Amino acid sequence: MEAGHVFVELVRDAIVANRRMARSMNVEVYSRCSETFRITETIGRRPSIPPRSYGVDLRNRRCDCRRFQTLHYPYAHVVAACAKVSLNVDQFIDEVYTLERTLRVWENEFPVLPNLSTWEVPQTTFELIPDKGLRRNPRGRPQSSRIRNEMDIREM
Repeated sequence: MEAGHVFVELVRDAIVANRRMARSMNVEVYSRCSETFRITETIGRRPSIPPRSYGVDLRNRRCDCRRFQTLHYPYAHVVAACAKVSLNVDQFIDEVYTLERTLRVWENEFPVLPNLSTWEVPQTTFELIPDKGLRRNPRGRPQSSRIRNEMDIREM
């Protein structure tokens, strides 16, 4: 936080990698007012394989690849759409990934556990007896549990 970072390192690194991948994607704006786009991947495609395309809806935070909904931070398709219309990608990162939220988790003090030898362990008031009827018989050939019908009856 002192260095001016807002998000955790994992997300910062992922956004940098996604920006790199987004450079090689083609973006078509379907509707600027409803913030919907069609992203076509051109990364590492062989000529015989057609390029994949994904729909991105920034208003509803959805992408057809489902990574945006799953990770709650922008994947390369969303980064490419934001770059096309000059939007800040950071607004689409969930607040769970902020350093402030992460530090809030650890702000509570954890009690120090006493020495293990000083723990008070209550005596058991009952005895556990295993049910021998539930045991498997490991010896001998396993018995068939198949239900027999008229097809199993042999003719003499």
